Amino acid sequence: MDIWEKITSLAKRRGFIYPGSEIYGGLAGTWDYGPLGVELKRNIKNEFWKTMVQERSDVVGLDAAIIMSPKVWEASGHLSSFSDPLVECKKCHHRFRADQLKGDRCPDCGGEFTEPKQFNLMVETYLGVIEGEKLKTYLRGEITQGVHVNFKNVMSSTRVKLPFGVAQVGKAFRNEITPGGLTFRSREFEQMELQYYVKPDMKASLKTFEEWKKNRMEWYLSLGMKKGSLRFKEHAKDELAHYAKAAFDIEFLAGEEWKEMEGIHHRGDWDVRRHQEYSGEDMTYFDEETKEKYLPYIIETSGGVDRAALFFLMNGYIEEDVDGETRTVLKLHPKLAPYKVAVFPLLANKPKLVELAENIAGELRKDMMVAWDSRGNIGKRYRAQDEAGTPYCVTVDFDSLENGDVTVRDRDTMKQERVKIKGLQAYFAERLK
Repeated sequence: MDIWEKITSLAKRRGFIYPGSEIYGGLAGTWDYGPLGVELKRNIKNEFWKTMVQERSDVVGLDAAIIMSPKVWEASGHLSSFSDPLVECKKCHHRFRADQLKGDRCPDCGGEFTEPKQFNLMVETYLGVIEGEKLKTYLRGEITQGVHVNFKNVMSSTRVKLPFGVAQVGKAFRNEITPGGLTFRSREFEQMELQYYVKPDMKASLKTFEEWKKNRMEWYLSLGMKKGSLRFKEHAKDELAHYAKAAFDIEFLAGEEWKEMEGIHHRGDWDVRRHQEYSGEDMTYFDEETKEKYLPYIIETSGGVDRAALFFLMNGYIEEDVDGETRTVLKLHPKLAPYKVAVFPLLANKPKLVELAENIAGELRKDMMVAWDSRGNIGKRYRAQDEAGTPYCVTVDFDSLENGDVTVRDRDTMKQERVKIKGLQAYFAERLK
């Protein structure tokens, strides 16, 4: 079983990721996040926001609408160039992306393909109540444009000065031809992005571009990604998007393949220039120091929340031999772990143990996410929390009633120590910070 199969199995078994609409046979390219998955995603987004917005004085946040004027997508080029090459098997009629095929015959039946056609990825929707008079528009194919159409609003309502950035986290939608790889390629997904506006100076903007490349790589490493699992891949000149002056991907080694996780792009002034042209609004920035007006260049960092969650699961997945048995453990960084601590009563049928354990769990929940488990034997509970990525387990036993202390077990080392109940908050605060 390869890493993709192992993570798919673990994700459903432990409540990270479920197939979308599963009881109705599923809907390809859609996924639901379970109790652990929703916490993992929330933690990733919180860490992104903390690093990119909270801790910086030159970045503000935005949450733009999912449905925007169709003119937005005309201006951005999505209606004319946001497409993939589609081929169809003449025999079984299965459809594939031509750029992802390794041969010239259908992998499902061996049939011949049609000539490639460009297939637009935008998801259509309609607004209005009267049939025949509804406005055709689109679910956003990326969250980027919501920032650029608000460029003037951000400038006029805040005191930002170039260089400054606008960060956003939100849903996007694409009519993918061949969704797959668990959540790697989905029809509904979340992005976490920064649009950073700078003076239109190529040399200086490329320096900023390099700084953001380094910043984003270090962010993933700081949250536990292994150095050997990440690399930069530069887009070749003939592979650059129509708007890009330079582009790099941060890729993750997923099993035996390198997969894109985040892109860092130099967008030039494409977005603000196009929206100025199509809207008729003046999108220039007035530089108080030089008394110049100009359209800024844009450095973008664009990462997938779902892809990050998937790759953090893969990165943390470990199988190790413990006393002749295989232990599966998710060594997630404590900042990302869905539950920071699990609390157990040693025996579920002893009311005093249960009551004390519930009190401890209640106090800890004021500061962190806490799991509760009173099922089965203590060994099985430890194994379940190992697979969930929980860094610490607290067991309340009979000595706890007498001495006011508990057993704390470390996920990674499996070492146990006695800790006073009164000191638990401080104990975990020190280790989880």
